[in-house]
Amino acid sequence: MNHDILFRDLAGKRFRVGVTGAKGSFSRTLLAQLHAIPMLEVAALCDLDPAGVVTLLGALGYPPDAGMLCETAADAEKAMESGRIAVLRDSALLANIPLDIVVEATGQPEAGARIAVEAIRRGVHVAMVTKETDSVVGPHLNQLALQHGVVYTTADGDQPANLIGLVTWARLLGFEIIAAGKSSEYDFVFDHATGIVTCESRQCEAAGLADLWMLGEDVPAQLARRSAVLAALPQRTTPDYCEMNVVANSTGLVPSRDDFHYPVCRITELADIFIPREDGGVLERTGVVDVFNCLRRTEEVSFGGGVFVIVRCGDNVVWELLRGKGHVVSRNGRYAAIFLPYHLMGLETPVSLLSAAGHGRASGSDTQRVHAVMVARTDRDFRAGERLEMGGHHHVMTDCTALLLPAAEAKGLAPFYLAAHKTLLRDVPKGTLLREDMVDLNGSLLQQLRREIQFPAAGAPATAQAASSLSPAMD
Repeated sequence: MNHDILFRDLAGKRFRVGVTGAKGSFSRTLLAQLHAIPMLEVAALCDLDPAGVVTLLGALGYPPDAGMLCETAADAEKAMESGRIAVLRDSALLANIPLDIVVEATGQPEAGARIAVEAIRRGVHVAMVTKETDSVVGPHLNQLALQHGVVYTTADGDQPANLIGLVTWARLLGFEIIAAGKSSEYDFVFDHATGIVTCESRQCEAAGLADLWMLGEDVPAQLARRSAVLAALPQRTTPDYCEMNVVANSTGLVPSRDDFHYPVCRITELADIFIPREDGGVLERTGVVDVFNCLRRTEEVSFGGGVFVIVRCGDNVVWELLRGKGHVVSRNGRYAAIFLPYHLMGLETPVSLLSAAGHGRASGSDTQRVHAVMVARTDRDFRAGERLEMGGHHHVMTDCTALLLPAAEAKGLAPFYLAAHKTLLRDVPKGTLLREDMVDLNGSLLQQLRREIQFPAAGAPATAQAASSLSPAMD
């Protein structure tokens, strides 16, 4: 795809961008790149630490007076009139600033939904980076945006959008997708000389891994042995379920199983693992999403943040030709792995912003439905009145494990990030899948969106269904 041609018609135009959660790491990568794109003008930045945002702008090379701290609507209007970036603490002030698109990156489920709804109601496009919100109500916000004539989209540069792009590319070319997925965030890096495996800041001794380096003939058994050798390292992380929930809702692919397979494997092994069991792989069904932990040597390329699809091979001569060129083809020649071993976070997001604001097109999916639900299973006994706390870089819900279920199996269950920060209405034993009726959802905008936004019937135009049951506060 020639991006010069794709966006040539936008030359000379300028689109005003607002960013929430502006001091976060994703937003930093985006702001660093927006500085170099004349068609995209940073108009408003919102964060609970507005002074820190002003400092960030300076660190990124923006002019010393680029940002103006705004506490009131009058301040925001003055910033706009003076051509400065309005830096806000209160996201409600975004309504006082003409914007073409809002990048929602707070990471907070309820706040992300509120900011998105308010933008959509004002006729402003939304690029959703807060996957916690997207996993719960992405399809509902997508439908609301269609009804208001604006775009709601995932943001290029994050793994969900990158994988959606790869899946839809493969489908356009006529490939049958057996599986699609991503690597977990940090590689398992093996030092053959010392027998030590490093995963981010954690290490474990795994001298026996050298004897398990080759996949062997019994793939499931070898993967189980690798997992056991590396039991001291975490092999499942909450954000993976959230991101694959977004992908499932955008593509119609379903979870391979509720906790994913998470094999510890090398890139060259993907096409021998994420294939049906009858062909030697691990899958009980096809057309699924899954996650792996990338195993590599210290000198080998990373897959941290990468995405892949496994496709069924067609003509054997064609795929043997591609194998000879270094492509990852299964040993039996029936499957191939196609992958992007990276994501560049906000550095790639401007493509999504130009597509939405300039062309009125989502770079993710514009036909999302609830195909899967990320749910929570309690890891201890909880008492009525306890609050389900969420925090940390990975937004883990304390003492709860994430799972991803097909939507048909999740009826009545509370989506993981709907339950987060909510209070329990009753005692909940260890090992329970949290249900909506166990959690106090009074006043939750996420729950209101889930209950009130209707989807068009199969085959009907996406914009034909009005959300007639929406409360006046939302529509």
